[in-house]
Amino acid sequence: MADQSATPDYELAEQLELTEPAQYRALFDATRMKIVHLLLERAATTSELAVALDKPKGTVGHHLKVLEYAGLVHVVRTKQVRAIEARYYGRTARVFLYHDWDRSSFDGIGLEPKGLLAEATAEITQIPEAYQDLPMLTNSRYARIPAERAEEWRQRLIELLDEFVRQPRGGEVTYGLLVGIYPTGRGHLPDPGDDEKDVAE
Repeated sequence: MADQSATPDYELAEQLELTEPAQYRALFDATRMKIVHLLLERAATTSELAVALDKPKGTVGHHLKVLEYAGLVHVVRTKQVRAIEARYYGRTARVFLYHDWDRSSFDGIGLEPKGLLAEATAEITQIPEAYQDLPMLTNSRYARIPAERAEEWRQRLIELLDEFVRQPRGGEVTYGLLVGIYPTGRGHLPDPGDDEKDVAE
């Protein structure tokens, strides 16, 4: 029997590297992204996903077929419910790895960071009144650091995301965690001593 505290409740590979345009097209759709996120909690049927997403079963079924064809989800178990065999879908991997791509090969795919930010912003501005006193934080900071240090921070943020998504499920509210580190075009003060050199010149 599966450990009830485990997330999700089925066996899956730790990671899958996306190498085909079809995989990117399958994954980077708003509804399909929500489906694979839900399946990190546990395996689910088309009907259960339809309720969670507030979408028709036929629509969810179509999205599952696209994900299944791309090798991103599969049936992890079945259960006889009356005269019908219910199929429970799960992810093929806990983490889907994607890298830089030839943009011309992925026209129309929402891989841009602004897509993530737009979705998060919309969710934050639509937080129900009843949730206003629940834990939340939005903030930003800037620091001029070497690229090597930026890479260290990027790895730490990835680890934090992974820890967050592995939390045992409970409560009645789904929380979002948005992280990011990115280079900016902001100016910065000269290093100490540079101004004296400029004056001398």
